[in-house]
Amino acid sequence: MSVELPFAPVDQIIRRNAEELRVSADAAEELARRIQSHGAELAIDAAERATEDGRKTLMASDFGVGQVIPREELSLPVAPIDRIARLRIDDRYRVGVDARIALADVLEDYADNVASAAATLARHADRRTVQAEDIETYFALFE
Repeated sequence: MSVELPFAPVDQIIRRNAEELRVSADAAEELARRIQSHGAELAIDAAERATEDGRKTLMASDFGVGQVIPREELSLPVAPIDRIARLRIDDRYRVGVDARIALADVLEDYADNVASAAATLARHADRRTVQAEDIETYFALFE
């Protein structure tokens, strides 16, 4: 599966959690891959909720979001998030604008949590760079 999400915003998310640490390109790529996979899974669950409600349009509430934040507050771009949401759901579903923003918000929180833990792992390993192995170790330990 190709990665729909650009690496630059993912790199930005890691950097804001890594403080003084550097970030390898492989770490941004690995986290982008994980964000995409998680987003596609969330969209499957959201599509099931929409179907249960007799809808073909995914809404913010289908992603567990009650209050949608302004788009400008997000680091992750919404257009690739829309493509991620559609990766594993049937073409008959539509993804509402609020649902795209809600999913981006959920995925950004997810990325912040992973990036923060990966930075902690890099520091624990006495390295000055967050690497892909830190992202992988996080998932090996916590998921």
